[in-house]
Amino acid sequence: MSTLVLDRVSRWYGNVVAVNDVTMTVGPGVTGLLGPNGAGKSTLIAMMGGFLAPSTGTVTLDGAPVWRHPGIYRQIGLVPETEAMYDMVTGWQLVLANARLHRLADPTAAARAALETVGMTDAKDREVATYSKGMKQRVKMATALVHDPSVLLLDEPFTGMDPRQRLHLMDLLHRLGDQGRTVLFSSHILEEVEEIAGTIEVLVAGRHAASGDFRRIRRLMTERPHQYTISSSDDRRLAAAIIADGCADTVDLTAGTLAVQAPDLGAFVHALPRLAREHGVRLLEVSPADESLESVFAYLVAR
Repeated sequence: MSTLVLDRVSRWYGNVVAVNDVTMTVGPGVTGLLGPNGAGKSTLIAMMGGFLAPSTGTVTLDGAPVWRHPGIYRQIGLVPETEAMYDMVTGWQLVLANARLHRLADPTAAARAALETVGMTDAKDREVATYSKGMKQRVKMATALVHDPSVLLLDEPFTGMDPRQRLHLMDLLHRLGDQGRTVLFSSHILEEVEEIAGTIEVLVAGRHAASGDFRRIRRLMTERPHQYTISSSDDRRLAAAIIADGCADTVDLTAGTLAVQAPDLGAFVHALPRLAREHGVRLLEVSPADESLESVFAYLVAR
């Protein structure tokens, strides 16, 4: 069993800060690295895998520094988001080459086992150029697994996969986590993380926003104030009714738009149609104003 520890890790490119003072521990089991696009997830994974040096701070695996420590790389398997591959070779040749680079005792057996694990045995003799996006993802997974690493780092691994391929990979990650391996995968899609990860780390704009099990993170997200814009037959009368009922924290009626911020989503959703009916107001449109993942993550950062 292996544990990755990041201690006050930052990485910048010139004046651009990609990762800012992140401290986290990733242990055995499946951990989801969740955050919007551009949050710094890929940079963080590259530093965890030893492919990028932190500008400040340290990344260690079981107490040993990852950067410029080649012996550590035998314990780490990395599946990058980028699709740069050797298109002119077959899947078999690509995985076998990785097995030989690791100087495994039996590279042929290791390559065969890795391809079987990801369900690519039937297509192993086709050139990589002929593979779909999902098939390329699976071959990258095989190259990361061929040396039987204790740590697996996956950057947006579900991109381009069809539903059957996604279910296969989800099952594989579950099995790897159950074996005691340390598996971390990044995603900007909440549902992907919910399906697999027992622990979640949230990254926003390079900062570590939240950490814990999924239920805790989900609770933080659902308990945040919810904002709505409402259009009705009488916005002024409806605004007065909402204020009197107390189901919203703030009610703003400017520029012909009724904007409401409610702390309890369930209470507000039930109260709004009742108030409209009681005061003879017809609801024309009710739209959430802040339901994007970016707004959810921004709320977590601000806590």
